Amino acid sequence: MKKHVRFDWAIKRLIRDKANFGILEGFLTELIGEDIRIEAVLESEANQNIEGEKFNRVDLLVENSKKELIIIEIQNSHELDYFLRILFGISKVITEHIREGEPYSRIKKVISVNIIYFNLGQGDDYVYRGTTNFRGIHKDDELQLSPSQKKLFGKETIAELYPEIYLIKVNQFDDLAKNTLDEWIYFFKNSEIKDSFRARGLKEANEKLKVANLPDDERKSYERYLDNLRYQASIAETLKFEAEEKIRDNRSLEIAKELKKNNVPIGVIIKSTGLSKEEIEKL
Repeated sequence: MKKHVRFDWAIKRLIRDKANFGILEGFLTELIGEDIRIEAVLESEANQNIEGEKFNRVDLLVENSKKELIIIEIQNSHELDYFLRILFGISKVITEHIREGEPYSRIKKVISVNIIYFNLGQGDDYVYRGTTNFRGIHKDDELQLSPSQKKLFGKETIAELYPEIYLIKVNQFDDLAKNTLDEWIYFFKNSEIKDSFRARGLKEANEKLKVANLPDDERKSYERYLDNLRYQASIAETLKFEAEEKIRDNRSLEIAKELKKNNVPIGVIIKSTGLSKEEIEKL
């Protein structure tokens, strides 16, 4: 077992505790590039913690000192439609946190942070950031807020009003920590914090997220979580193998049919396709 607990489990069990907010604040500060202070973990469907949950997914919804909402989601298993699930999650949080009758100016800024352990989309980087801007299709100018809108919203740009999305593709990281954000990503990938790491929050994480420091009940819960991850990984590997086998078998049958149609000797067909004599004779 690794020296430190996995970050996805820590979010679910340890980092929700206000005494441990400094760990999450450190990571978010390194990622977003501004000082982040967490005020509270908010009640939301995303924050439900169900014992024995089987999904390889962890959501955490917090509010920072600027009253912005931050979603942290960790996804271990492949989902082809994950981009749209991000959109759904953001939309749900927005609608959950505006009351009936309130003006749209009360909509809170949402920052969606996604730590992903599978290959999502195509791209060479391992950290991506998405924002919303409006550019003129004729003059290529960027649409700006008016002075009165800046005063109303307390923002300088339109992008600051709209959701901000971060994608961290952990498996694409090369394990070379070139800056403090990389140190966090190294931890996400390896569940290890090196003595040389200096990123904000990691010193606190180094102590509070050690497996050896867990109470007995928490350690047993963590071991069950690891067993569940291994089980899910085994299922995924089996399904992938079976799909590949089916594709190979279908390809072999097609080749055998073509060879048999062209009167190729059955011995050559067996050698070329790996099919048995009985399977070929049935074609």
